Amino acid sequence: MKYALAALLIAPPLITPGPAAAETFEVRMLNRGEAGPMVYEPDFLRIAPGDSVKFIAATTGHNAASIEGMAPEGAEPFKGQINQEIEIAPAVPGLYGVKCSPHYAMGMVMLIAVGDADPAGLVVPETVPARAKQRFGEILARSSK
Repeated sequence: MKYALAALLIAPPLITPGPAAAETFEVRMLNRGEAGPMVYEPDFLRIAPGDSVKFIAATTGHNAASIEGMAPEGAEPFKGQINQEIEIAPAVPGLYGVKCSPHYAMGMVMLIAVGDADPAGLVVPETVPARAKQRFGEILARSSK
């Protein structure tokens, strides 16, 4: 009986919840979606450091790649293959711009905010194509609501 009582006294610290498990968010790469042609759905995500984002080739001809100059310092760049799924786990808090390499000029971009990063602080480099800049503006307008 005394061993059972000892086990009950020791057990509570062993069963307390630990840190939350990392989540995996899915993003579909599409020829056409709710926001128009050549889109990621969703085109904006807010995730915690350690969460991952899985890009799914829902229609052919797409990939996901980081945009040079649109990631926090120290973040690892990435580039998926055309028609292939890729999963990334951004660890550095901040804003990450993502593009579809073949459809970048058509505005196929998305934004990932990791941690407490404020999308209003996004700086879009001059080298970003005009349609992609426009799409980032639309994403920012929706994400600030």
